[in-house]
Amino acid sequence: MKPAESYARAGVHLDIAQEILNRIAGAVRSTYRSEVIAGLGAFAGLYRADALKAMAEPVLVASTDGVGTKLKVAARLGRWETIGYDLVHHCVNDILVHGARPLFFLDYIAAARLEPDVVVRVVESVAAACRAVGCVLLGGETAEMPGIYMPGELDLVGTIVGVVERHRIRDGRGIQPGDSLLALPSSGLHTNGYSLARKVLEDLDWESFMLELGASIGEALLAPHRCYLEPIRMLEEAGIEIKGLAHITGGGVFENLPRILPPGTAAVLHRGAWPEPPIFSLIQRLGHVDAGEMFRVFNMGLGIIMILDPEAAERALALRPEELFHVGEIVAGDRSVHIQGLT
Repeated sequence: MKPAESYARAGVHLDIAQEILNRIAGAVRSTYRSEVIAGLGAFAGLYRADALKAMAEPVLVASTDGVGTKLKVAARLGRWETIGYDLVHHCVNDILVHGARPLFFLDYIAAARLEPDVVVRVVESVAAACRAVGCVLLGGETAEMPGIYMPGELDLVGTIVGVVERHRIRDGRGIQPGDSLLALPSSGLHTNGYSLARKVLEDLDWESFMLELGASIGEALLAPHRCYLEPIRMLEEAGIEIKGLAHITGGGVFENLPRILPPGTAAVLHRGAWPEPPIFSLIQRLGHVDAGEMFRVFNMGLGIIMILDPEAAERALALRPEELFHVGEIVAGDRSVHIQGLT
């Protein structure tokens, strides 16, 4: 059979797609468990749901997300080995707030022209992240679409499916005034706010060490999105009831925390009660960004916020004193967020 020369002249290279498939096969299959009936190479992934029969009322929990323009940072620095962790961890955290544990994951990678070495590194990092959280990388798609994407651009999206018992769904309904807010800190920007960060920092040297950051700008920007599955699981296994969780992503604390607040409640945070990675102060200073806007764009060091009654909060702090911070409390209000010390 002749190579698809006409298609290649149109900008789509089938031989490259096959090369990528061959090179990622081992990484993808390394995530498989006995539940996988069909995965890589099939028209769709097939996953046995037998284990759900042992659950009383299993509820599937699904989420789709991407890593935004953090991809431009990876491209500028030529570093793709952690970007898959960003994607998987973001999606795991989004279903974790509802109490779900991951079952399987699908990824989507698209570009004007697929670069095999780049795609393989990205998929290998997705697979490694999936293995670490016990999630199957069931399948995905690589698409070459000239005319849709700009040359040199890459898009990366992931979909996750998890499961939770219906009676264990975390929806915040038990939250009440007097409850405590604890936070697990972020590692940096995670996967949000990069359009503003890149604009402010674009003319600086991203590869030299900066004393202020304790790293280079590039290293600070590429710090992987943290996964909070393990610390939350540890607290739950210790019998600590978590009334609500908020993953602080796009929109910052002002938009994400109210999503779990029931009517009649509000949240008060005390700035300074948790560590803020220095990359945020650098962006704020150089970009002359208002403090309120910083908290609407970035997580500002708040990776995930949990709401517990005061007694449970004290137990949780005793279990993980090195990484849990008491950052505020629930008060009576209109589902708003107030930050003391915001200047």
